[in-house]
Amino acid sequence: MTHHPLYLAPMEDVTDPAFRLLCKRFGADRVYTEFVNADALVREVDSTLRKLRFAEEERPVAIQIYGREPESMRDAALMVEQVRPDFIDINFGCPVKKIAGKGAGAGLLRNVPKMLAITRAVTDAVRLPVTVKTRLGWDAQDLIPAPHEWWRQTGSQPFILDLAEALQDCGISEITLHGRTRAQMYSGEADWDMIGAVKNNPRMHIPVTGNGDITTPERAKECFDRYGVDAIMIGRATFGCPWIFQDMRDCLDNGRDTADQHPLRWCIDLLKEHVDASIAYIGDERKGILHSRRHFANSPALKGLSGFRQTRIALLQADTRDEVFRIMDRIADQWG
Repeated sequence: MTHHPLYLAPMEDVTDPAFRLLCKRFGADRVYTEFVNADALVREVDSTLRKLRFAEEERPVAIQIYGREPESMRDAALMVEQVRPDFIDINFGCPVKKIAGKGAGAGLLRNVPKMLAITRAVTDAVRLPVTVKTRLGWDAQDLIPAPHEWWRQTGSQPFILDLAEALQDCGISEITLHGRTRAQMYSGEADWDMIGAVKNNPRMHIPVTGNGDITTPERAKECFDRYGVDAIMIGRATFGCPWIFQDMRDCLDNGRDTADQHPLRWCIDLLKEHVDASIAYIGDERKGILHSRRHFANSPALKGLSGFRQTRIALLQADTRDEVFRIMDRIADQWG
């Protein structure tokens, strides 16, 4: 049976050890840390050094770094290598202004020579496998929305095909593509045809992972079957739903649809477990609740409940563990 790898995407303020371990339990084949700022890491900022921590149970785990200069990225990669993750991932895809606007993350899509210089500096410096996560380009001008036959006839091809080949030539071991441009941020639909074009480019010899709009087990299966990617990375669909990996695995391996078969009490207990894990990780009750609050707000387990609006507001305003758990228990009793 063919194995279809499922990865937890790196997400700031989301993929801390507490959440990574939950996703790992439910079948994530690889997890990624939050973004690690190369400059802050080299300066040994405590909050940044903290992001390098991971448990052995998380393996295989990738630590993702971002920055805008080859030297600091090289030095950061060497520091990351000392804690022995399984992969070092370079972030060339983050679209937010405070990162991309300063020439890091997806901002490097506007400076490909520097992007390649950073990639070579990192791959030359470390022995660990180096992977890259990026987007299809800076904006729509980087895309050529035409059939593959047209590309062959004209000698032209989309920006991302050239870029993927160039990154491969720098010595990376894998590439992950988010099917949007930086200008799109997270709007519109991810362009999986472009991801498939990179995967099926005969000059690409490294694994290609697809990312973007994978929100259901059926969509995950469709993208594996239709585009032939080597793995799929799931991001926002994991919010409040670490069990999505189990649902996808059931669909991919056994053809079973288990996505709507989880009892509400079971889901609530997992959300409570995540709250406790976040509090323990951060070391502060209120901050731990705030940190895990986005998972309450986005959990599919709590969506579509009739007459739930006021209870949802109360849940999102609660700032003590006892109050959060009391409301969650009431939800399970009333709607379960």
